[in-house]
Amino acid sequence: MKLSTCAKINIGLNVVSRRDDGYHNLETVFFPVPLYDTLELHVEEGKSGGRCELTMSGITISGDIRDNLVVRAYHYLNERYSLPSVRVHLNKEIPSQAGLGGGSSDAAAMLKLLNEEFCLNISEEELCLLARELGADCPFFIRSVPVYATGIGDEFEPLPEMSDCLRGKYLVMVKPPVSVSTGQAYSRVKPRPSVFCCKNIVRESIERWKELLVNDFEQSVFSQLPILSDVKSALYAHGAEYVQMSGSGSTVFAIFGSAPLTLPKYEDDTFMYVTRL
Repeated sequence: MKLSTCAKINIGLNVVSRRDDGYHNLETVFFPVPLYDTLELHVEEGKSGGRCELTMSGITISGDIRDNLVVRAYHYLNERYSLPSVRVHLNKEIPSQAGLGGGSSDAAAMLKLLNEEFCLNISEEELCLLARELGADCPFFIRSVPVYATGIGDEFEPLPEMSDCLRGKYLVMVKPPVSVSTGQAYSRVKPRPSVFCCKNIVRESIERWKELLVNDFEQSVFSQLPILSDVKSALYAHGAEYVQMSGSGSTVFAIFGSAPLTLPKYEDDTFMYVTRL
């Protein structure tokens, strides 16, 4: 059984307050984009249950494979349903530590695959609750539709009009060979109530976004990684209508009204992806 699972961008991101539990309250818009990882699941017949063997291809990601969110998603459901052992192959096309939600998307896809493969009859609503235990933005990828997200990024209000707003436009995503630690990004940001709520701004014409729509992480992250600021400036110079860093980085995305005639040139180790929305 195989399932492809998308990336997302944050359109606007306000860090509005620090919570008593140490997390931060956010305001942001999650928008699904057609860049996909693919998971392929095989049941290990004749083997004792409770094991998940993961292999990967595509973009290389670091870290202990046992900590991969795909493996964690399997063990999370196995504790509840005593699942058979499985082999999973993950083809990575979404770069990691990029603000695109690739790991969370993979985890949500794994929950959906296991639910279907083993006929667990877990409702979509319950899958969202389970996904929340794996990461704040994981529930978004159960449905993968545009939402306004609040709380720690885990409380969603559907924004179906966003699809119409961006339909036919072109999205360019650029990730230089640098990474941003989420913890470090939060440690440098100064929470403050938003002047303009991104939920309201995205309902304005896109010409207004440049003036009003901000990502609160940009100031501190750009000071540490000026290459990201350079990417943003270059994309505007090539005719983008709106450019912003996604999440806490390190991908910068640009929205063009039509197919860009030219784009900045980067070294081979820079990730660049162009698609029509």
